Amino acid sequence: MLTNFPKAWQDRWQEQGFDQATPIQEALWQPLQAGASILGISPTGTGKTLAYLLPLLLKLRKGQGQQLLILAPNSELAGQLYQVSQDWAADLGLKTQLFLAGSSQKRQIERLKKGPEVLIGTPGRILELVKLKKIKLLSIETIVLDEFDQLLSSSQLPFVERLLGYVPKQHQHVYMSATQGISMDQLQAGTQLIAVAQDEEASHLQHFYMQVAQRDKVATLRKLLALEDFRGLAFFNALSDLGNAEEKLQYHNLSAYSLASDINLQMRKHILDRFRDGAISLLLATDLVARGIDIQGLDCVIQVDLARDKDSYTHRAGRTGRMGREGVVITFVSHPQELKQLKKYASVREVVLKDRELYIL
Repeated sequence: MLTNFPKAWQDRWQEQGFDQATPIQEALWQPLQAGASILGISPTGTGKTLAYLLPLLLKLRKGQGQQLLILAPNSELAGQLYQVSQDWAADLGLKTQLFLAGSSQKRQIERLKKGPEVLIGTPGRILELVKLKKIKLLSIETIVLDEFDQLLSSSQLPFVERLLGYVPKQHQHVYMSATQGISMDQLQAGTQLIAVAQDEEASHLQHFYMQVAQRDKVATLRKLLALEDFRGLAFFNALSDLGNAEEKLQYHNLSAYSLASDINLQMRKHILDRFRDGAISLLLATDLVARGIDIQGLDCVIQVDLARDKDSYTHRAGRTGRMGREGVVITFVSHPQELKQLKKYASVREVVLKDRELYIL
């Protein structure tokens, strides 16, 4: 695929430190270029965004208006996709535009007059603009559902179904995720499955558990924050527990902030930016974020609460150890049944925290 890159892309590829294409990037190149509808499954952190973005961008015609629509299940992922696509598209003289709920609809409509070829956003806001006839899906040639299983199995589903109802069946559909989770019957007829196997024993990602009583979980987070240069992303199952932990940690003047769903868009972006810059040591989140953020060099994912299923564990764990880098996943275990369940998700070893050091048993 690299031999098909324009000169500007070859330079950008090297500038960003890429050595070679990943398996999913190689596998998707020709089918997407040929216009096939694809279901692409590959482990988290393997470059799925560029795997579909680059071949699709090369198909676009400069100055011919809306042609590529990329849908994401949340604002974090949509914003991240926009940031990635901007530079690669600009190298080809193409324009991209982001559409998020909570942002000015009037400003978004005004920017559409500039004729962006690539539209990226969440289904709800995109649907609003389709109804206003500002986004014309009949002119869209390819629709990408990034994290499609979440888009097709959550509160987003009614919006996605209505959007797809506006699109002629002969259009190219691209579905991407680290896990399948959805029957092929729910996808466009003729969709081809291209899957890169998940290597659960990947040496760059280590899985551990800590025996922690339920009442001691927040105190254990405090101890982890005392480790030198610690930076982690901690997952909770319940929003109420997340807020409670944030309050207790901040009471002790610790650098821990939650990314709850009730935080406005600007504050969420501010918190994420500070976390990426290292100004925040611990980010607290629910599974809403597991599909949305890519933080370079994130050392550790902590499961304060065990993931409800293997797919959720996979997406949480995938926030660290991205693109082959080293990463650690630590799960707090309070009951023997939880450990039994965890062992179905990954091969784990026990770790203990003592004298501000982690020791593997």
